[in-house]
Amino acid sequence: MELSILQMGLLSLLIVLVLVLPLSWHKIEENLELFLFCCGIAAVSVSQEWSWHLITTALTDPIKITLAVFIAGLLFRQFNTHLQKLTQTAVHKIGLRWTVFLIVFLLGLLSSLITAIIAALILAEVAVMLPLVRAQRVKLAVLACFSIGMGAVLTSIGEPLGTIVISKLSGAPHYAGFFYLIQHLGWLVLAGVLLLAILATRLEAGKRAPGLQAADTQSDRSVKSIFVRAGKVYLFVMALVLLGDGLKPFALRTISHLSANWLYWINTLSAVLDNATLAAIEVTPDITDRSLTFLLTSLIISGGMMIPGNIPNIICASKLGIKSKEWVKNALGVGIGLMLLYFLVLHIFL
Repeated sequence: MELSILQMGLLSLLIVLVLVLPLSWHKIEENLELFLFCCGIAAVSVSQEWSWHLITTALTDPIKITLAVFIAGLLFRQFNTHLQKLTQTAVHKIGLRWTVFLIVFLLGLLSSLITAIIAALILAEVAVMLPLVRAQRVKLAVLACFSIGMGAVLTSIGEPLGTIVISKLSGAPHYAGFFYLIQHLGWLVLAGVLLLAILATRLEAGKRAPGLQAADTQSDRSVKSIFVRAGKVYLFVMALVLLGDGLKPFALRTISHLSANWLYWINTLSAVLDNATLAAIEVTPDITDRSLTFLLTSLIISGGMMIPGNIPNIICASKLGIKSKEWVKNALGVGIGLMLLYFLVLHIFL
């Protein structure tokens, strides 16, 4: 459907509100899931995209992720002592510096095989067991989520972004198969994950409280808290489904035919808009390898800048109680630095 000028203006305003209000209004920051859900309903209403298919999708798509969060919460509650001993042994044997390096590096690489959701759940559990103060723990979560978001794109298993790209490019002239994205993005992702892991090693230099071991999360492991956290994740994912479909006509009209350079920077919208939605709009069979690399690189980096940008961000923020301002404070500099660095690298080598 062709959007009117009024609809375009309202959707533009909605994007600005989604970007700004969680950072400037404490009540919204405290109830981010409900705020995004309302924004999703508003977006679909403005763009007139309501359908039974969308309602069904919004209700069913979050189920798998929610079940994974709930079941993992119960499992980690049961085996918490064993995981804590393993984490403490690693810190004792190889030190905190190498432990956080391996966490960020291995979860980033393995996320394409174990899925971004499982990698994020492991990260959220292990992060609270490390001898870190809250500020350091938030930094670790942010860096590791950037790493997971980058690594998960390499296969059709890791996250929906990879699935959509491979599906849309499976025919001529690309004939994309399971290893297609590894061949195109492997060296870029490996370099990024390694860089993020190196940045994480600087956490050891931060000030730690004397005798601090692991965060006190006993109350956080109650069955009630696991239910509540799973419910928040369900609402969050539902909100992103609605927001993505509601803004899809806007994206189709404004960004679908731009050059690789323009798409690279405009795709920072992935910080608040599901990157799979943007990929579904922008990736077509006639896309060049150069444009595809630019497009996907910007999507996987910018998705880490704000909590709604990636499922791992949502899971870790919910589990660790990280607010929007905290996330952006730690993620924005990293994200902009990576965007600039990769933009330069891509121009040199492509």
